[in-house]
Parts: sequence; structure tokens; C-alpha cells
Amino acid sequence: MRVYIFLCLMCWVRSENKRQCIEFSHLSVKDSLKDLFIPRLKIILMMYTRNNLNCAQPLLQHNNSLNVNFNTQKKTVWLIHGYRPMGSTPSWLSNFVRILLNKEDMNVIVVDWNHGATTFIYNRAVKNTRKVAETLTEYIQNLLTHGASLENFHFIGMSLGAHISGFVGKIFRGGLGRITGLDPAGPKFSGKPSNSRLDYTDAKFVDVIHSDAKGLGIQEPLGHVDFYPNGGKKQPGCPKSIFSGLEYIKCDHQRAIHLFMATLETNCNFVSFPCRSYKDYKASLCVDCGSFKQNSCPRLGYEAELWKVGLKEKMEGLPLRTIVFLDTSSTNPFCTYYFVLSIVALGETMNDGYISFRLLNQLGTVENPRLYEKSKPFYKLQEVNILAQFFTDVVNISSIGLTYFQTSNTPCLTCNYRIQSLMLKSLTYPERPPLCRYNFVLKEGRKYFLNLMHVQQRIFKFLLPSM
Repeated sequence: MRVYIFLCLMCWVRSENKRQCIEFSHLSVKDSLKDLFIPRLKIILMMYTRNNLNCAQPLLQHNNSLNVNFNTQKKTVWLIHGYRPMGSTPSWLSNFVRILLNKEDMNVIVVDWNHGATTFIYNRAVKNTRKVAETLTEYIQNLLTHGASLENFHFIGMSLGAHISGFVGKIFRGGLGRITGLDPAGPKFSGKPSNSRLDYTDAKFVDVIHSDAKGLGIQEPLGHVDFYPNGGKKQPGCPKSIFSGLEYIKCDHQRAIHLFMATLETNCNFVSFPCRSYKDYKASLCVDCGSFKQNSCPRLGYEAELWKVGLKEKMEGLPLRTIVFLDTSSTNPFCTYYFVLSIVALGETMNDGYISFRLLNQLGTVENPRLYEKSKPFYKLQEVNILAQFFTDVVNISSIGLTYFQTSNTPCLTCNYRIQSLMLKSLTYPERPPLCRYNFVLKEGRKYFLNLMHVQQRIFKFLLPSM
């Protein structure tokens, strides 16, 4: 009898736990049609922690008490989706929750406003963004009374969700710890004043990824730091033909999500370069991050906040904002690796030529880079930087293969082009010591493989005779 009662209790407990799991609203095109006649806005908060990774639970209990799994002392990430005309569950949602909790022990709250985002009337969804923000404010006020802190809140909003995050931030007068805008929606928000969209004043730190700036996303910078991967407009690997269906429409827009997720799942450093324009970035004019060398260049994604330390030091009471550029590969996890080749020429005769190079590692494998600008003027004793992108990380570099070409129609096969110094430095991993080579000669069109040494080795060899 006791065993029977025990088994019944266990079944009851399991059934109770099963009932506590809530799911994202399952809607369809039919719901978008219904919304044409009967508009509806409903918000559900789905809370996840490491204690309930596979079972979303309500944030608040029926008696308005806080869920026991919610820890007010830990970081809380709020995930907010965007416009959903088809009503389907975002394909990226469950994986995003999983990798966030794998990365850090935190609270994750998925804001399900599918009833309100599922409509054929985009303007209606836009108007709902402020209503969603007002409702979220009530929940947040409740959390604050339980001891939670605004500074521990990180809002991650996709498309319209980015602007919802901004509206929440405005209500709390910029007190939120961080807002990440993943390709904030452009239609109905582009060109609007700061009180009508996401803005850098909405949180203590606002980072934005623009991946479809001339399509569904917004082009203008909104945050403290705005990332423009691949120029922010067209993303590699996305369909280029309208015959690809929905992927043609949404691939560039959603790339911001997958880039951010990749920063959580991989060890790749999505190094980005502060620059006035994508054109200047490709011309290798922005390979030095200046006073931010301690944390290198800004890094896209979850680790973007590391750059905030340098940002605070530089601010001196004034808001510092910057736009940054990077390129990625076409497939997940989208990693690329940057090197800069710095060359100082001795002669005046290299001012209309260009250098191509490749790297050879100690295993004899040759790696060819993507060079951003083919032609470079090499003026006497002026350092010229050549930005190079590799799709695999090149380590244990033994030598560099160099070839110099003149762009003029009259090549000089007998000319000697003297190079005072060559330095190769990893921008992706700035902690790696640079490699160098000094005082050598190039002839036009000839391939040279030159051994490289660390700068420390060069200094040691220089000092050795006097020791």
C-alpha cells in the first residue's frame, strides 16, 4: 500500500512539473488573417535557468510570487523576437537559450509576444512594440521589488524586438545594464528621432549589429558601438536570387542573430575595426584601434561588453560612439582571421605597384589570404599597411611568400626594389608577437619566400655582439 501511495505521489509530482512547462505560442497564417478583423496582443514570459534548461516556466506564480528558480543576484537576459507574419516559432530560439545558459549561469526570459507580432499589418506590429514595452515594465518593477537590479539586465532584441528593448530602456531612463540590437527593424523607424526607436541612451551600454541595413534593417548607427559585418548590407552565403523564396528575404536580416550566437558557441574572435566607412576599412586605413589596445579592437557579439572598459576611460563625461566593420565567412560559425602586413620601402620607384603575399606554416602548408586593396602606393620611408583576411587561423608561421608587380605598362625586369622592413601582425590575436624581416630586395614578378623572425629575436641578435 505504501509503495502504491509513493508511486502515485511521484506521478502527481511529475505531472505537476510537466504542467509547469510552457511553450512558445504556436500560431500560423490563419492567425494573421484573424488579426485583420480581431487584433490581439498577448505577452507570455518564458523563464529558463540551468535548473530548468529544457522546461520553460512562468516567471511569476499565480500568487504573484517569484519563481523559485529565478536568482535575483544573477544576470538576466531578455530575448525578444520581432515581426512574425507567418506566426511560426523562431527557428533560432531554443538554441539561443541553450547556448546562453551553457555560456553562463544566468536567468533567461523569452518574451513571447507572438500574439501581436503575427499580423499581415506591419504597422499594427510596430504600434504593439510600445505596448509590449509597457507590459514588460510592470514585470520588471515586480522583479525590482524582489531585489533584482536593472544593471544585471541584458536585453537582446531582434528586429522589432530591438526597439521594444529601447522603449523599455527609455521608461527606466537608461538604467538597464545592456541592450543588444540584432539588426533593428528599419521600416517605420529609419530617420525617426531617438525617442521613437532604439538609442544609445536607453542603457548603460548599447551594441548593435547591422546585417541588412538597406533591407529589413536600419542603416543609421543607434548604439555606443555599431557593428557592420560585411558592410552591413549583403551577407555572404545568403541567396542572391528572389527565386530562393523566403530565404532571399530573411537571410541577411537574420544573419545578425546567427553571428551573435556564433560568438557564444565558438572561440572565434570577431575582431572589428573602428572606421569612417566600409570603403576606408577595405583600403586598410583602420587597422589600428589606437587607445583601445588593451582589449584590442571591439569584438562583435557577447564579448562586446569588454570594450566598454576602454569606452568608459575615453568618455570623460561625454558619450563616445563608434561604428566598426568586419568581414565574415559565408557559413556557420562565420570565423575569419585578420593579419596586417606593414611594409616600409626605401626607394621612390614603388609608388604605382602592388604586393601579393601568402603564408607558409611549419608543416609546409600554404595559406592564401583575401587582400582588400590590390594597388598600393609605396612612398619612400612611409609605412604601408595591407589588410589580409584568412578563412583558417594561420599559426606557427615559418615564412612569407612575396611577389611585387608594377601596375604600369612598362615593367622593369631588371629593377631592384629595396624594402627596409616588413612586419606581419595578427589582429585577431594581438597577443601573438609580430613577425618581421629587414633589408631585402624584390624584383618585379618574382616570387620570394622569406623566413620570418619574432621582433624579440631581432632585438636579441642586435644586442648579442655587445654582450
